[in-house]
Amino acid sequence: MDQRLTLRTAALLTVPPLLWAGNAVVGRLVQGLVPPITLNFLRWLLAFALLLPAAGWVLRPGSGLWSHWRRFALLGLLGVGCYNALQYLALKTSTPLNVTLVAASSPVWMLVIGALFFGQRVSHRQFAGAMLSIAGVLVVLGRGDWQVLMQVRLVPGDLYMLLATASWAFYSWLLTRPGDPRAIRADWAAFLMAQMVMGLAWSGLFAAGEWALVDARIQWGWPLAAALAYVAVGPAILAYRCWGMGVQRVGPNIAGFFSNLTPLFAAMMSAAFLGELPHLYHAVAFLLIVGGIVVSSRR
Repeated sequence: MDQRLTLRTAALLTVPPLLWAGNAVVGRLVQGLVPPITLNFLRWLLAFALLLPAAGWVLRPGSGLWSHWRRFALLGLLGVGCYNALQYLALKTSTPLNVTLVAASSPVWMLVIGALFFGQRVSHRQFAGAMLSIAGVLVVLGRGDWQVLMQVRLVPGDLYMLLATASWAFYSWLLTRPGDPRAIRADWAAFLMAQMVMGLAWSGLFAAGEWALVDARIQWGWPLAAALAYVAVGPAILAYRCWGMGVQRVGPNIAGFFSNLTPLFAAMMSAAFLGELPHLYHAVAFLLIVGGIVVSSRR
């Protein structure tokens, strides 16, 4: 793993935040068309179908998937089954901008989980950068009012997004651990397909629970079809491809700070498509988050 952050790697790590911001906006737009956990299942089902021609060989008995099913079941649970399902749940009670700003706590989760479970040392500069970023998250959690923050008046969406971000941090660290079959690891489509196979089982189980517990309905039509096409191709396939490559090159600690660019893109898209204009505290939060990126990545 090369810890040097090159211009090419930086560009690679900028693509996922752009696509994830669109994912948050689309998730908000289709709230009345499809239940959130079902949306996650349909998203990955379509992505699975799109990747099947290129990576269908992973389903064969001798591919290595089934002999390593425990690892792929864990990756599928964290990356496919949990992260976006929790994000779509969060969007029921929170805005795309707030959701993506809460997700900007990713660097803190990356550092904490890396230190506790993967034996990674945290430098003083990384710690300082993480604190700047978490300060930005606290600003948005408090809606720019420290009295609100002290009273811990969080909406359910904020809590769902914190859980989602912790799940994503664990997933990112697992990507850096060896143990995958060589043939699957060498092919990005096959590696993602192996996660989808197990992740679809998790997300299908969660969606079944959603339909059993709530009055779930789907309003089929071109708006939902277009939304599913975007979230399956962009945030699912392309973003996971770019993120996986970036994490393997520079590690989760540095890559995690690039995910904090998502609020900037979410703010622009929310204003353009949802009419949800950002407030002054959003700008303050974003400056703190970007400051965390600069401090942590400088040598």
